[in-house]
Amino acid sequence: MAQSAAPATGAPAVTPISLKAIAPWAAFFGILMLVLLYFVGAEQGATALISGEGVHEWVHDGRHLLGFPCH
Repeated sequence: MAQSAAPATGAPAVTPISLKAIAPWAAFFGILMLVLLYFVGAEQGATALISGEGVHEWVHDGRHLLGFPCH
């Protein structure tokens, strides 16, 4: 009763992903996350890159969700 219906062909070969292959993607996503964190957390006041309240209004709920004060 312990027989399987699939034939035993051995374990499939698994190729590990090298760190050299992952490093550019990790750097890209790390920089992207820092840019997004800047816009959610600090894009207002003296450090603003974009004038006006547009960015603040677009990320307002995200600020409160992440615990950034904005009032």
